[in-house]
Amino acid sequence: MTMAVPLAPYACRPEESRGRLHAEPESPSRSVFQRDRDRIIHSTAFRRMKYKTQVFVYHEGDHYRTRLTHSLEVAQIARSISRSLGLNEDLAEALALAHDLGHPPFGHAGEDALAAVMEPFGGFDHNDQTLRVLTRLERRYAEFDGLNLTWETLEGTVKHNGPLTGRLAHKPLPETIAAHIALQDLELDSWPSAEAQVAALADDIAYNNHDIDDGLRAGLFAISDLAEVPLVGPVFREVSDRYPGLEENRLIHEAIRRLINHMVSDIVAETRARVAAAKPLTAADVRAQRGPLVAFSDEMARNDKALKAFLFERMYRHYKVNRMASKARRMVQEIFRLLIDEPGCLPTEWGVQADGPGTPATARVVTDYIAGMTDRFALDEHYRLFDRYATT
Repeated sequence: MTMAVPLAPYACRPEESRGRLHAEPESPSRSVFQRDRDRIIHSTAFRRMKYKTQVFVYHEGDHYRTRLTHSLEVAQIARSISRSLGLNEDLAEALALAHDLGHPPFGHAGEDALAAVMEPFGGFDHNDQTLRVLTRLERRYAEFDGLNLTWETLEGTVKHNGPLTGRLAHKPLPETIAAHIALQDLELDSWPSAEAQVAALADDIAYNNHDIDDGLRAGLFAISDLAEVPLVGPVFREVSDRYPGLEENRLIHEAIRRLINHMVSDIVAETRARVAAAKPLTAADVRAQRGPLVAFSDEMARNDKALKAFLFERMYRHYKVNRMASKARRMVQEIFRLLIDEPGCLPTEWGVQADGPGTPATARVVTDYIAGMTDRFALDEHYRLFDRYATT
């Protein structure tokens, strides 16, 4: 039986939260991070992830991951790691559930399409779009736009991939993040909390392992093709040797659960070693580190890199995936170009926010509209806009 681990000294504590941008009475029955998690789950953007692509468009099969099921799997892994390390499970879960809210329809193909058409207007970045969702686009509460989440949840969401400024910065700040830090300093030059670092690695673990499952299910590669992939090949062989003649779907599940366990155990062991060396006493000490405190070991990082390379070559660039991605990019860009040139074709609640054809403000409104679409809605909207016989 696994017992609860007391919070580590360097964990984020709800009673020490830096609070919310808009002051409001706190819940008598939930911590601030539990409340953040609940607001994310009840958001419109969270529900939309049910029909947003992970790799396969929703109509290609009922059992492939979507952004929603992926986020739930990330949350489960993040909670497990956080529990083992004595971190705040509620904050890690909130970050895991929120991290993909800004993704547009059709996965990375949709993101690439919006990035291309928005290049003259400030660009498009899904982490930046997530912040827009959390602070502007969710319009549910009487006293503020967005979800009014805690500083720690916004910080961890924005810094999902690490520091954004300082010595690790590689590009200018996206528009929404740049505007938000004028109101609320998210300390973009430091590493985020340990909980945010856990959520980021849980994301890697979830999509790598479950893309193996989806890729095998789709027939994009076979189990035999995985034989030379470090860690993955040996684990599949281990399961095959232990259970001769095991039916394929059980073999795949058994191997993937073991792979996830290997990766989670590695993170826990490596992080404990880093904690012992760094001796952080507060959450602020975690942010002050020159590198991440939560990490894979060097060997597991190499295994992770090798698996990503395999999936990139054999799955993400498979011709069947490329064909759908190509269609998706064209549809997104065609919708964008029509609506920026003719903002009067936007639904009324969006059209009133535009200020004329071709302007940066209209481009951002159109992008917000498209980024919020599910795959299904985008397909239908393209049909409504471009098929001569379609009715609105």
